[in-house]
Amino acid sequence: MVQVKKVKLGSQGLEVSAQGLGCMGMSSIYGPPKPEEDMIQLIHHSINSGVTFLDTSEAYGDNELLLSKALKGGWREKVQLATKFGITSVDKPVVRGSPDYVRAACETSLKRLEVEFIDLYYQHRTDTSVPIEVTMGELKKLVEEGKIKYIGLSEASASTIRRAHAVHPITAVQMEWSLWSRDTEADIVPTCRELGIGIVPYSPLGRGFLTGGTNFVANLSDGDFRKNFPRFKPENLEHNQKIFERVNEMAAKKGCTPSQLALAWVHHCGNDVVPIPGTTKIANLNQNIGALSVKLTPKEMAELESYASADVVKGERHAFMSMTWINSETPPLSSWKAE
Repeated sequence: MVQVKKVKLGSQGLEVSAQGLGCMGMSSIYGPPKPEEDMIQLIHHSINSGVTFLDTSEAYGDNELLLSKALKGGWREKVQLATKFGITSVDKPVVRGSPDYVRAACETSLKRLEVEFIDLYYQHRTDTSVPIEVTMGELKKLVEEGKIKYIGLSEASASTIRRAHAVHPITAVQMEWSLWSRDTEADIVPTCRELGIGIVPYSPLGRGFLTGGTNFVANLSDGDFRKNFPRFKPENLEHNQKIFERVNEMAAKKGCTPSQLALAWVHHCGNDVVPIPGTTKIANLNQNIGALSVKLTPKEMAELESYASADVVKGERHAFMSMTWINSETPPLSSWKAE
């Protein structure tokens, strides 16, 4: 088994495992909840394997409750725990960032997780009706009170990141970033690097597509939300399969799996990048850890990128593109009137 080293995430002092574990799929969104005992065993295996950076959210069904059970008995001290607030419903997304909601959500997550503090607390999506400075003001108070250690944003634009960072340093920005989802590279990634903010790619395996292509999509359960994603629709899927086939060919030459190759590409994007692939199977977790030992040359990186350039991939990366960074601008602080 590859040794998973610890790395600094951002410039505010947080240290995490070089690869994290996205826990969403254990409880919701990607089909029905998985057996609790199996998921607790998976989380413990992850921690014992060195993958200690765990990612959840208030929006992921009973996921925080699952983690609270998994972290009892001394496990909490071994992990860096990240959760999120702001999406109150996944089926019909509602985003909230008012100070009273920020505080109430944090208190609720602390209670559900049964922890004294949250290591990294993200705003899951930007509330476009509340100036980001107002949301950040309440998060800053939570840091001062010791309820959260570090602050993060998710799917925020470069200007939103800058405005937030001016109120209190942002430690990490979570964004969808993978071989075939690279819209953040032009502006958001450089902004994070300029400000010393760590980058946490979610869905680094293209929502799972880069693990098995059309075969993967064909095996999605009836309740799996990914069936709604444009890239998985029949009119785009056959075209996108060619991307997977090319990745698969290079992986065979390098003696690794296509998912390991795709994940290795993300890791090679920078020392400030900590992806959080999700899984519900120990075998897949072990395979993801194996990606850390796959080495890519600049030439191989460029070749991979050519397979999945923006003009090659068909379909939007998200079912709700309006819920991404492209719609994360908030009103100026001067417009805010506290209720």
